[in-house]
Amino acid sequence: MAFVLVGTAGAAYLYLKHLEGNVTTEDVGNVADDGFSKDEAFNILIIGTDKRTGSGNEGYGDKGSVGHADTNILLHVSKDRTNATAMSIPRDLIVDVPDCDGENGVIPGTQNVRFNTSLGQSGRNPGCTMKTVEELTGIDVNHFAMADFNAVKTLTTAVGGVEVCLAKDVDDPDSHLKLSAGKHTIEGETALAFVRTRHSFGNQGDLDRIKVQQQFMSSLMRKMTSGDTLTSPTKLIKLANAATKALTVDTGIGKASTLKDVALELKKVPMKNITFTTVPVVDNPAEKIKATVVPDDSRAPQVFQMIKSDTSFTEVKAQEKKEKAAVAARLKGTKSDASEVRVRILNGGAAAGSAQEELTYLQTEAGVTKSENAGNAGASQAKTTLEYAPDQADQARRLASILGLTGSMMKPGKSVTNSQGLPTMTLTLGEDFKGPGVKMNSSAAPTNVDKTTANEVKCAS
Repeated sequence: MAFVLVGTAGAAYLYLKHLEGNVTTEDVGNVADDGFSKDEAFNILIIGTDKRTGSGNEGYGDKGSVGHADTNILLHVSKDRTNATAMSIPRDLIVDVPDCDGENGVIPGTQNVRFNTSLGQSGRNPGCTMKTVEELTGIDVNHFAMADFNAVKTLTTAVGGVEVCLAKDVDDPDSHLKLSAGKHTIEGETALAFVRTRHSFGNQGDLDRIKVQQQFMSSLMRKMTSGDTLTSPTKLIKLANAATKALTVDTGIGKASTLKDVALELKKVPMKNITFTTVPVVDNPAEKIKATVVPDDSRAPQVFQMIKSDTSFTEVKAQEKKEKAAVAARLKGTKSDASEVRVRILNGGAAAGSAQEELTYLQTEAGVTKSENAGNAGASQAKTTLEYAPDQADQARRLASILGLTGSMMKPGKSVTNSQGLPTMTLTLGEDFKGPGVKMNSSAAPTNVDKTTANEVKCAS
């Protein structure tokens, strides 16, 4: 939708106003932001409901569904617009749904339930789903965009079909998908059947269906941004109408001018730097017959932290170049002995007790005896930093080698005085701090997290 809005935005403001009339908005109160910032990272929760409204949809599955959160993607767009992460949240993930506001007052929360019940159940609106994501991940969700079955059918038809690839023949009686192995261009009912299919892929569960849906969305994005689409006024107008009619968004982004701003910011992200991943999960240990999943405590927190701290899952060339320059300028040169390094440690967003734990490591294992715990920083920060004066560069390089600090973490500036009145550097532990003695330049992402990028072509299996 972002690319479509950009393409049509240049035509006329009046046409944007027409598109605005197509979009349905829903007020979820202060759960969503009031407006949109073009200068900050942002997170939009994309919700695909299983509501059967619309022509031809009543025959699918649960005819009376109130519209649960069937497909869920938290889209994070980086502050510098060099990358984005689309994290799928399984509908069968066991979570605690918090209290949330409804039309008739507060809707009580429920514990240990499927994530998809955060919408529709007991009259819950998308604001409830946003709050559930925030409690699950610790990530602030700024806005939501919601679509139903019709969105898949109308969007794929508007672009003239989406190419998909199958590793084997599929004849699924539940989704009504019947395709041979190989590549196919699908649209309308066939496209909907493709994204609904799960009994013919992988272990026939929702996690494998998520992978197929991610492949489908990557293909749809590539088709939307292809020259054939963007250079055709007829296709753009048809696609813009289909996209805007398919969506329900919060009032904070429901205006034509705001939607255009969102679109322009999204358009800056290269396709190769849009990563699709899924919340790392394990089978629910409370079940004998496995039907649901729970977050993997060894991997999920790292993924959430990467998104929260605006860390890219892809190697972004601009960041890489900047980092290399910083390393060359700040890490190259002589290093003091560890015993000569004087540093105070502040906790600026790490877990409670981290400053003392890091101090213990430095003094007992790294030989940095002239170090002290200076308590909490004045404000929380995403990244760990080391600030030092020019004449402390030798000390800074030694500490950087001990802790694995990258060049961008080193901040030439000024020194302060420690508790003894002597000049000292300042190490501020940010939200990215990994624990005492753990190198900061070690891989931030778990190596066994499934992920793909939007420019990759894969075959569903």
